[in-house]
Amino acid sequence: MTNSDQSLFAGSPQELSIDPDVLASELEAELQGDPLDAIEPDNADADADARNAARDCDSALAWLLQGHQERLQGLRVFCEHRDPRALPLLLPLMEATCPIERMSAVYALGRNPSQLAVEPLLQLLQIDSNAYVRKATAWSLGNYADAPVLNPLIRSLQTDVAAVRLWAAGSLAEAGSVSAAKADPAASQLLLSLRIDSEPVVRSNCIWSLGRLYEQLVEPRQQELIEAFVISLLHDCESSVRDEARTALEQLEHPMVVDRLKTLIDEGLLL
Repeated sequence: MTNSDQSLFAGSPQELSIDPDVLASELEAELQGDPLDAIEPDNADADADARNAARDCDSALAWLLQGHQERLQGLRVFCEHRDPRALPLLLPLMEATCPIERMSAVYALGRNPSQLAVEPLLQLLQIDSNAYVRKATAWSLGNYADAPVLNPLIRSLQTDVAAVRLWAAGSLAEAGSVSAAKADPAASQLLLSLRIDSEPVVRSNCIWSLGRLYEQLVEPRQQELIEAFVISLLHDCESSVRDEARTALEQLEHPMVVDRLKTLIDEGLLL
């Protein structure tokens, strides 16, 4: 893997890194979640936050109509805040000549989903020459689970570069969770990629996504998933993948799985 590929590849279901460092803090907060979100704010704080967000959005709308640097400032804001007024200005930026602007607009449209963005996003995922843009698109399409994104994400997981495969796997958890009918083909590709993908972080993300789809799957597919996790736990060459498989198995809280893990420990096959 080249150095360029490695920088593209940075990230996990809980963390996103991009290079250049446009939107890094906003996107990291978006994907990790703010621990303060779990704390119910008092009304005064909530009102102050709402006023600040409104002022930020007002400024950002003006920036989107100005030059390159100002547009990037505006895009940063809409990666953090939702505002329907931004949509008419964000949509054309998916066709910007500058790939940083395209990438930033795609992330902003992940934060501000619009049905009008679905077809342009799918086009970018398929044909954009810049892997950073395709990576952003694979992530953003996870926020469009009701749209016809399942098959395009499956194709990206099959054929694109590692960084895009990573985020396609994560978004398949969202696209597949809509219904059992979508969960099964998503799980089928994720299981295949778990077996054959050369990159450990992609395999780990496949496990994470499969764990999220488990409840939507029919019993035979659930059993296939459990077997795949056990195989990864025992035989994957990367400790990070083995750890992800063990975590996923434990989170299923299935009595049979608990007994099986105990047996593996008793037999010395698992610490």
